Amino acid sequence: MVIRRAEPADAEAIAAVHVRSWQAAYPGLMPQAYLDRLTPAMRLPVWERLLGESSPRRTEVLVAETDGAVAGFASLGPGRDEDVDPASVGEVSAIYLMPEVWGAGIGGRLMAAALHSLAAAGYEQAILWVVDGNSRARRFYERGGWRPDGAVQRDESDGFPLTEVRYRREPHR
Repeated sequence: MVIRRAEPADAEAIAAVHVRSWQAAYPGLMPQAYLDRLTPAMRLPVWERLLGESSPRRTEVLVAETDGAVAGFASLGPGRDEDVDPASVGEVSAIYLMPEVWGAGIGGRLMAAALHSLAAAGYEQAILWVVDGNSRARRFYERGGWRPDGAVQRDESDGFPLTEVRYRREPHR
């Protein structure tokens, strides 16, 4: 396995990982009709834009490759929440893997690389948001030293309510 910085040519593979992981992780947490309608083509423009930015990126995207194919990705950058200082708090805004590689250690290595990148950028704290009912992800984060920090938000941006819990930790350890 190789972890590297994502390139514009990775946009299609990242969009596919994004959709496949949501469809496997979120049944029962999101409406099934919504999950069934998701396609990589729907996510592709966002990833093309993000990875194609020529100015210095505020967001870094890492990919994990196995056998030359993207098996997962992590997106990170300055904290976006109003109650955090984006100069000292970094955020892992997304970390997703193809369901076929869940439990193989790739997620842990990808998260370690993301945290290393945040620490190297000078962030003193790291945060991430997780869907409240996503117990598999919450166990993964807690095994990695993440802890809920008390912040909760209701996200209705996709047309249905989702409760998310914020986790926090030091980026190095």
